[in-house]
Amino acid sequence: MCTTCGCSDSANPRVTNLQTEPTDKTAHSHSYHSHSHGDHDHHHEHGLDTHHDHQQGHETTVHLEQAILEKNDRLAERNRGWFLDRNIVALNLVSSPGSGKTTLLERTIHDLKHAIPISVIEGDQETLFDAERIRKAGCPVVQINTGAGCHLEADMLARGLETLQPPSNSLVLIENVGNLVCPALFDLGEQAKVVVLSVTEGEDKPLKYPHMFQHASVMILNKIDLLPHLTFDVKTCLEFAHKVNPKLQVFQLSAITGEGLQHWYDWVTSQIKNSKKQVIR
Repeated sequence: MCTTCGCSDSANPRVTNLQTEPTDKTAHSHSYHSHSHGDHDHHHEHGLDTHHDHQQGHETTVHLEQAILEKNDRLAERNRGWFLDRNIVALNLVSSPGSGKTTLLERTIHDLKHAIPISVIEGDQETLFDAERIRKAGCPVVQINTGAGCHLEADMLARGLETLQPPSNSLVLIENVGNLVCPALFDLGEQAKVVVLSVTEGEDKPLKYPHMFQHASVMILNKIDLLPHLTFDVKTCLEFAHKVNPKLQVFQLSAITGEGLQHWYDWVTSQIKNSKKQVIR
């Protein structure tokens, strides 16, 4: 259960391997509960007295949220070790819906897949639409449908990786559920968060959703080909972003026209080169 947004552990996320399973609307996919039965870390509050005072209820919520995030962080560290052992660079792409994450992934796969082995974990509440697009781009992909959940969690990613089995010395791109709030709180064990912001969303988003931009290493300002048709102020947006996170790297690009993509590709390639150097040491 996410006490921040209210999505519950009854969401029953599903993992679908598009390499081995049917992808029509009636396709079967593996379902599981995101909480752990083995160590009893789930939090069913049956039979609680509903007449407790407000302060007690607030304290219960805080403690529950802390327990959830602590458990997630432990699993994220396990994922991080898993990536490290295999020399895999994992990037967690986060954004609001419609920012162009999937289009960016399609273009990145098309342009880099012959130089770098790439695998993708797709996160959405429902449908296989985006995973199908990634599969057609020529990339192994696993879809995680979170149901009522509004973000991926470390446990979900671990199960997705178990199904996907990305090769060593490769790149794993994680497309998180479209949401600028909760994905900032949940570490997946990734090497870096990449926040994608479209110029159609407004330059104020870094100030409205500061936690996401604080936790990101890179901001991609996407759809710059539309700037002539908008009142979006790039300078103001960058000032807001760096006010929230002075170390934030920014790439301005268009995933449709290809403008600015090389800077993004150079950064991705540098992450892989740096990872290989660490292994050699």
